[in-house]
Amino acid sequence: MLRDVSHKTAAILAAVAVLTVALAVTVRAADEPTGNPVQAQLDHGKSTYAEKCSHCHGPNLMNSGTITPDLRAFPDDKTRFVTTVKNGKNNKMPPWGDILSEDEIMDLWVFISSRRRQ
Repeated sequence: MLRDVSHKTAAILAAVAVLTVALAVTVRAADEPTGNPVQAQLDHGKSTYAEKCSHCHGPNLMNSGTITPDLRAFPDDKTRFVTTVKNGKNNKMPPWGDILSEDEIMDLWVFISSRRRQ
């Protein structure tokens, strides 16, 4: 009997976890008028960039005359991007890993990737 209860409890907890994730994704997508999750990521990334990144990297992903790179030319390398944002770079770019959430960093990636020069 105890075994049946623990299996039922585990199944209920697993179902609650799945529903919680689904609800979080739905709420995040519903934040945007279009309900398009990619557009929501672009919009959130653009907003985060404007607030946290543009003062160094420039409003258009480049800031001529500074040491910051042109982010429109950033390689298509998500791992490198995430690592750089989280850990900083060469003591010139501060680490943002304790400031930005995983979602904010992914949204920045989506935004910056969408503006990449071909």
